[in-house]
Amino acid sequence: MERIGLIAGNGKFPLLVLDAARATGYEVVVVAIKEEASPEIESRGAASVHWLSLGELSKLIEAFQREGVRRAVMAGQVKHKQIFSAIRPDWRMAKLLLSLATRNTDSLLGAVAKVLADEGIALENSTSLLEPLLVKSGVLTRRAPTEQERKNIDYGRAVARQLAQHDIGQTVVIAESACVAVEAMEGTDATIERAGLIMGSLHGEASTLSRALTVVKIAKPNQDMRFDVPVIGVKTIEVMRAAGASCLALDAGKCLLLDGEKVFDAANAAGIAVVAD
Repeated sequence: MERIGLIAGNGKFPLLVLDAARATGYEVVVVAIKEEASPEIESRGAASVHWLSLGELSKLIEAFQREGVRRAVMAGQVKHKQIFSAIRPDWRMAKLLLSLATRNTDSLLGAVAKVLADEGIALENSTSLLEPLLVKSGVLTRRAPTEQERKNIDYGRAVARQLAQHDIGQTVVIAESACVAVEAMEGTDATIERAGLIMGSLHGEASTLSRALTVVKIAKPNQDMRFDVPVIGVKTIEVMRAAGASCLALDAGKCLLLDGEKVFDAANAAGIAVVAD
């Protein structure tokens, strides 16, 4: 039986990849990132699970080589701010970090992919096993975006594409064609929550402008499907509802639905429009 490696970050994404890989007939060797991965990864039938710290790049390579892994996928977020946390990089990770001109997500993970390739381990598209969960094109909820929400989406896409070129973040939050919040290291949910707080702080004042928020989440211009793929789940919808967001726009074929159709059920229940272009 062919083996495949899984480098597991946080959330459901690694669990979905593990289940799909096993269903396809692979034996899966998991390297779970201690600072991020869910303990649930232990109970999903992997051939083996190795818990390693974020900085232990040499041990990751050694684990895969010892287990005969020549192909691997990376799934689940590793929070960008973890790079600046209390991790202790081994010599290989320290050398990699020092070699980077910029420490954004693409350059860091691209460098890790190159180190793996140099050691005979090919990093493959994380979504290759999960094609049915990639978002389809069109209006995906009962309610289509309003005219104002469409204007917000158009403006938000223009802003987000500029940010994404610099690998700053993939999410912007718009109200009345004004940018309320942009994502950096904090992640999508925290960005939406911050936008909700900003709008909520304007209480008690009459306004001719709608304070309903539109969330625009895009893929990068040259999205590398091996890592940092945009994902949304039911939790995204819950955070949007709490923040007063009424519309979500995504990139068709480039964003992964962690909870499948349940995302749209939750959006319909909340009266949130979801569209992918």
